[in-house]
Amino acid sequence: MSKIRKIFGDDLQPDETIVFLETEGEPTDVSTTDAGEIDGTQPVVTDGASGEKDVISLDREGSDRIRDRVTRSLVASDIAPARIAQDCLNEWRRRGEKGALWRVVARHPSVAREAVYEEAARMYAFRTADISPESFDKGFAQRVIESFSEEQRDAFVEHRVVPLSYEADTDRDTLKLVLAANDPTHPELQRFVHSLDLESFEVCYAPEDKIFPVLEQLFPRKNEYLDRIRADRSAEALDIGATFDEGSTDLVDEEALDAEINRSALINLVEGALVDAVRQGASDIHIYPNAEKHTEFHFRIDGELQLWNTQSKVSPEAMIAVAKDRCGNIDRFEREAAQDGYIQRSVDGALIRYRVSVLPIATANRDIKAESVVIRVLDDRKVFRDLGSIGLLSGALERYRQSIRKPHGMVIMTGPTGSGKSTTLVAALQEIVKPQINVLTVEDPVEYIIPGVRQIKLGPRLELEHALRSILRHDPDIVMVGEMRDRVTAELAIKLANTGHLTFSTLHTNDAPSAVSRLFKMGIEPFLLAYAINLVVAQRLLRKLCPTCKRIDRNPDEVLLAEVGFSEQEMEETTFYEPAYDQSCPNCRGLGYRGRRAIGEALYFSRGIRHRIVSSGSTIDEDAVRRLAIEEGMLTLVASAREVVKLGESSIEEIIRVTASEE
Repeated sequence: MSKIRKIFGDDLQPDETIVFLETEGEPTDVSTTDAGEIDGTQPVVTDGASGEKDVISLDREGSDRIRDRVTRSLVASDIAPARIAQDCLNEWRRRGEKGALWRVVARHPSVAREAVYEEAARMYAFRTADISPESFDKGFAQRVIESFSEEQRDAFVEHRVVPLSYEADTDRDTLKLVLAANDPTHPELQRFVHSLDLESFEVCYAPEDKIFPVLEQLFPRKNEYLDRIRADRSAEALDIGATFDEGSTDLVDEEALDAEINRSALINLVEGALVDAVRQGASDIHIYPNAEKHTEFHFRIDGELQLWNTQSKVSPEAMIAVAKDRCGNIDRFEREAAQDGYIQRSVDGALIRYRVSVLPIATANRDIKAESVVIRVLDDRKVFRDLGSIGLLSGALERYRQSIRKPHGMVIMTGPTGSGKSTTLVAALQEIVKPQINVLTVEDPVEYIIPGVRQIKLGPRLELEHALRSILRHDPDIVMVGEMRDRVTAELAIKLANTGHLTFSTLHTNDAPSAVSRLFKMGIEPFLLAYAINLVVAQRLLRKLCPTCKRIDRNPDEVLLAEVGFSEQEMEETTFYEPAYDQSCPNCRGLGYRGRRAIGEALYFSRGIRHRIVSSGSTIDEDAVRRLAIEEGMLTLVASAREVVKLGESSIEEIIRVTASEE
């Protein structure tokens, strides 16, 4: 009780709400030393009079049995299919791991990790905490954390645990502190909480995506590079722009640039941008000069560019040169050719890869040798492990999964650049990859490394066509072709699909039916198209309204609603929301939106669709294919977007922005 009084003083009332759960003695260790033997005081399920540990058979012969009751529950609830649980058990045994088997299951790329942790918390009777923006008391949490030492505060972040509230413990006539953690069963976390010397506490479960934003508020991470710039006010005050002699024929003074590049403030600015882009969830960093000879830094967040910094005290050549100097495979002195390079950095304990593109550009100011630098942020932690996380509606998701379960055929993703095609394909591969099959990908460039997949790297001596021909001799089961760019590539991909391989690829068309027409115009026969393709999905990414500050649209434009396909009945029954653009919102920082989800037009190749394509004459009737697909249950892109709006996750303005040209 002394710790609580120290934090809150004597005015603490017993009917107020904290959260501590009473625990006496040593922490309960809920890990396992064997696949089914529970350590510590956790009960072991027994089978009647025999007294043998309860087991679950993973196959009909019962050759392998799992005693870990969390894993048994995962199999029973279909969170982890029996086949995956069996693979994890084999891996667990092979490596001689000491931890719980279900933790190995959670690491499997085809399993929804958070669902595993939620089920484990339920099995061990940890209640789920509510960490909504309305219920979370940041001031309370800060007061609790500040009462501990710096080392203990660091441990709160390390173990991802957050103090939520306090409440009266009627059994002990005291107060208990309620803590929320993503993995409350972990023995290290239990030991940490016991080390806090609290009289009474309760540890609850909360999803990772709820814990992280709260930790960000309580422990804002420092950007050491930007901190150095702020500390060096003298460097900031200097105008270190390059000077040019009017009579000089060389507009760039290389010695002056070298002097500027060596300024640590410039290096820190570029490095700070690399770190901040990762933390803000940016997909790209844009660096380029404007007409005033200032250098602008923009982050692409949720599909839109946001100004991050404008550097006015440094010449654009110097700023761009610093950015190029940080890259591998890029010549700083080459200013008239396109260049591609890379950067690797460790940010917050994770290895982040950056793909760099440099292009010369024209500006109104002829004194500038202008270049544009775009840096793609490749964070493997953002790779989706299962299709269910992409956001596709249930109908499209079921058709997708039905198609990738087939042993052969083609799945095609269509849409413009930046519509998430590759992300969805990677998630699909993660669902079906296993050690028993050979999965090959041909991409240019390889962006995300997929465990268990052999990813072919194209280059000057290995072009796409040659790689595809070689794949046929490399004994593949599943192949992903980055993009069907021309007739030769399309024919090879179709050949793979028709020779017993499950094949994935992308195509640049506006909707699903036009993908069929596009391949036909490339010279692929209708019969091959009809029976090689399993599914075509046209995809877009729809921004989601910030759940913290979104507000009800009290006066929606009915003409606009009708324009995007809402019926009068739907208008009456739907609660429409709009972005608040609240600058004080800690979640979206005034953008009104936070995160994106996929919407898809899933054209499944049913018997009727195949017959319609085969019977085509000199052209594919896209409208006829679309009408038949809609009759069979396909939602168009606009219809999919309407469903997301009816769920309260997006706005009418976002439908217009993303799908205005689709219908």
